[in-house]
Amino acid sequence: MEGKLIIFSAPSGSGKSTIINYLMQQNLNLAFSISATSRPPRGNEQHGVEYFFLSPEEFRQRIANDEFLEYEEVYKDRFYGTLKEQVEKQLSAGQNVVFDVDVHGGCRIKEFYGSRALSMFIQPPSIEELRKRLEGRGTDSPEVIKDRLDRAEYELSFAPKFDTVVINDNLEEAQAEALSQLRTFLQL
Repeated sequence: MEGKLIIFSAPSGSGKSTIINYLMQQNLNLAFSISATSRPPRGNEQHGVEYFFLSPEEFRQRIANDEFLEYEEVYKDRFYGTLKEQVEKQLSAGQNVVFDVDVHGGCRIKEFYGSRALSMFIQPPSIEELRKRLEGRGTDSPEVIKDRLDRAEYELSFAPKFDTVVINDNLEEAQAEALSQLRTFLQL
């Protein structure tokens, strides 16, 4: 049986990664989509495991060939994207493919796959709470936090375009809600 697609998007600091990691441990046959990038491998990263590592020229050629579901040039010659062929391989293998993407990528994947995909937006309870979480991390300068909050306000405007919105005011409740939505979608 072919797998389905689960798309997650959220502003930085919303708890998306924590919720995804929780769901990955729930025996739902979930597998991360393996993205492509034009950046060089870091540490022990391997081609085809963490990412497909392509040169900027290879990436541009694949864009021209319409091989990507979605892609972004984050910095000059630094691309990230999702290859259609890889997703189809994972779906054919029966995996339920998980995407952790920005709002634009999430909308593009949903548009491409329609009802075969569930798009889930993880939302913080408020911008003020998001500010507290980002400051509490202690990893970013005030300028970076301001940039993230400005971006978050923009990203929040995309929430209505997603199939479901999970407000992460209480992590355990948000995890339970996401799990319930996912089980319903996967018919488990």
